[in-house]
Amino acid sequence: MNKLLADKLADLVPLGPKEYKAFCEIDRKFFVPEGFEFKAYNITAIPLHNQATISSPLTVAKMTCYLDLEDVDSVLEIGCGSGYQAAILSKLVRRVFTIDRVCFLIEKAKKKFKKLGLYNINAKCDDGRFGWKTYAPYDRILLSAYTENLESNLLNQIKEKGFILAPIKNKDIQIITKIYKSGKKEEIEECEFVPMKKGIIKN
Repeated sequence: MNKLLADKLADLVPLGPKEYKAFCEIDRKFFVPEGFEFKAYNITAIPLHNQATISSPLTVAKMTCYLDLEDVDSVLEIGCGSGYQAAILSKLVRRVFTIDRVCFLIEKAKKKFKKLGLYNINAKCDDGRFGWKTYAPYDRILLSAYTENLESNLLNQIKEKGFILAPIKNKDIQIITKIYKSGKKEEIEECEFVPMKKGIIKN
């Protein structure tokens, strides 16, 4: 079934061989909430805990491709959610760092990563707006929630030739955008993500 999902995605997104293999190897069913397993291979978002969602696999595939991961060593993801995006990335880069403000989600994701033997993923509960300075700079930073203004902390945590991939809201429209350290921006396509929120939720 998971290969069928990968095949569906490959028909819609220009997955390279490595990306296709990653989607075949990481079973989305393992990341959906209990009771939603029947939707695991559908190209739809699924609700998680505390108003979070597990993104549509189509969105995950697009964001993965837009990251341009060839020869990339490290990626910081802000908005871990179920852990599915981080798991896909773990098959494509040497080190993945992922943050979520909902501690319950991070603890569940950590258990999934361990069970799947994905030991190159580091995860923590924190306010993702400020990144993860300890392991910076990163080749890429991925936001899995939209924002209207990026914190300067995040721009300071990317390498000179790296970029942040983020849904940026301008008026009523969200646009997936690459933001480079120089300040250059490259708009890609309209999108629909949940908003980035401040603070930490410990339960």
